[in-house]
Amino acid sequence: MTGQVTTFTLANGLRVVHQQDSATAMVALNLLYNTGARDENPELTGMAHLIEHLMFSGSANVTDFDGELQRAGGTSNAWTGNDFTCFYEIIPAVNVETAFRIESDRMLSPAISRRNLDIQRSVVIEEFKQQCLNRPYGDLSHCLRSLAYRVHPYRWPVIGLEPSHLERVRLEDVFDFFDSHYSPSNAVLAVTGNISAERCRELCEHWMADIPARPVAPRLYSAEPLPEEPRELEASGHVPYTAIIMAYPMDGYGTTGYRAADAVTDVLSNGKSSRFEHHLLTGTDLFSELDASITGSEEPGLLMVNARLRDKGPEAESRAIRAIGRELDRLIDSGVTGHELERAKNKFESQYTFGNLHYANIAGNLALETMHGERPGASVAAYRALTKTDVDRYARTILDSSRRMTLIYRPI
Repeated sequence: MTGQVTTFTLANGLRVVHQQDSATAMVALNLLYNTGARDENPELTGMAHLIEHLMFSGSANVTDFDGELQRAGGTSNAWTGNDFTCFYEIIPAVNVETAFRIESDRMLSPAISRRNLDIQRSVVIEEFKQQCLNRPYGDLSHCLRSLAYRVHPYRWPVIGLEPSHLERVRLEDVFDFFDSHYSPSNAVLAVTGNISAERCRELCEHWMADIPARPVAPRLYSAEPLPEEPRELEASGHVPYTAIIMAYPMDGYGTTGYRAADAVTDVLSNGKSSRFEHHLLTGTDLFSELDASITGSEEPGLLMVNARLRDKGPEAESRAIRAIGRELDRLIDSGVTGHELERAKNKFESQYTFGNLHYANIAGNLALETMHGERPGASVAAYRALTKTDVDRYARTILDSSRRMTLIYRPI
């Protein structure tokens, strides 16, 4: 990442981070709210994603959000996660005030009406059916979350637990959730591209500083307790292959344990020289696909081994689970090598560097770093500081077979 990064906070609590890139004629705005599916009522899941849709229905002074942006040569999109919700625009620098104006208007007063709610509710329910009910492995996330979480709101996916929750949402529920989570004091605005720090501050003060800071609802849910014994869940669907997911509890973002878990998954499955590739994918005929990953969540999440089997039946499943278990035991017993750890660090730094070559990507990364209270590039330095002792110690803790949760998803 190049160019000076400037940060400031408006009187209403909105944190702003800016970086200028004069090599482009465009500007990116990335507005990140510290809210997501983890803030929902367990009886009304899918609310954060529904509100994301409603935020494109216009606002008090902007009847056609996308239309105004497109007429100014811009585009927009959004995403909702378990932890955060993000709205972003890309627009020619000469028309950048349009993006500030319309984004500020929907932060202040989105057009949440009964008609808009009915329309977007139908859209999201149809999305639920397409993604979760009518697609192979579509309900796999529901199955895994129900297995891994018993009390924490990570137990439901962003799309929601079931369509009936969305059907029960009232207009008052939407207003309550918006008012208690979408406050400027609960957000970070990142602005990058061909705009000076002075112009960025001027537009922020003009369009956003007067938006009232609303009280943000506290998070009152409980932490997820560690499993007291191994868990297993069997499911089935219209799928071509048996899928097996072996999940292990791990630390949340920003901890040494989180970074160690990420390094472990790199050693296991990132690249042709990884252990899974070398010992299980080319070394056996058990798997058509095999990888390891982490959920990447703010609060304690999961390290997962994801497998697709070539053969069906109990014997193939047992052989696959034993083979994966032996590979994990080998990592626990002998630890990672210095070469493996250095390769993982290099890949992390490379991904960070290449992920910050484009001004729009920089906006998203700066918003997340500011939300985390990190300096730009601090995650690279923290990852570089990992030692073999760190990774080996956390690997033994995380890959404890007594805490393993195994989901077997079979073809019908």
